[in-house]
Amino acid sequence: MSEDALIAREQRGNISVLTMAYRPYNLLGPKLINAIVEQIEESQKAGSRAIVLRSGLRHFSAGADLDIFDKRVEQGSGDSAGENRRLNGVEFLRFMELLPIPLIASVHGVCLGGGLELALSCDYIIAASSAKIGSVEATLGLHPSLGGIQRQVQRIGALRAKEMSMLARRYDAPTLEKWGLINLTVPEESLEKATMAVAEEFAQGPTLAHAATKELAHISVNEGVGAADDAMARVQAPIWASEDLKAGLASFRKNGPGLAKFAGR
Repeated sequence: MSEDALIAREQRGNISVLTMAYRPYNLLGPKLINAIVEQIEESQKAGSRAIVLRSGLRHFSAGADLDIFDKRVEQGSGDSAGENRRLNGVEFLRFMELLPIPLIASVHGVCLGGGLELALSCDYIIAASSAKIGSVEATLGLHPSLGGIQRQVQRIGALRAKEMSMLARRYDAPTLEKWGLINLTVPEESLEKATMAVAEEFAQGPTLAHAATKELAHISVNEGVGAADDAMARVQAPIWASEDLKAGLASFRKNGPGLAKFAGR
């Protein structure tokens, strides 16, 4: 990894591990978002069946790049045009949430503001028990502006989401696991091992079925259960022609459940 690279990509079998190193604190803005999109696209080209997003610095991400906000205040608008973004905020979230590959956020240190919004765009969040996590934008006279509020509402309900965004507190990871905002907390010394175990479980699964699950979850959350019902036939169509389904059915008949080996096709 060159000294000026913002993200290192390491291929571990069919898992891509993306390690953010945008000093000093992985501040989320056009530079880091562009780098994330680029490295995820490279991971797709490499045939990855799961992608881990983590930090190589002391913290996962301490929030947004405040230089962006200064410029927006000057223009009196939240318009992101002219910020040299490949994708605007909503486009970036959709890119992450509809990516046909499972995304795992591995969090340590602090994960605040835009860093939390980044984690929430992933499919699975595993955090060190020592991590401190929160939506702290209210301390700036702002609120989560990348979509964090509505994604908190999806996971923990309006009452807790308003608490997080309006009181701007930092929470310990076990509390947010109990609330349902994150999936799993582990001791800090176990974070990498536990992350890779989860990533491996995703990567060994039926990749096309996982992609369909992601898309139907996205439709259901954003458009309702009825819309997801209407989309099922279209979304599920690739599964019926997949090698994985044939392998899964054959393995079940021969060996019983849970022993199929999937190729991701």
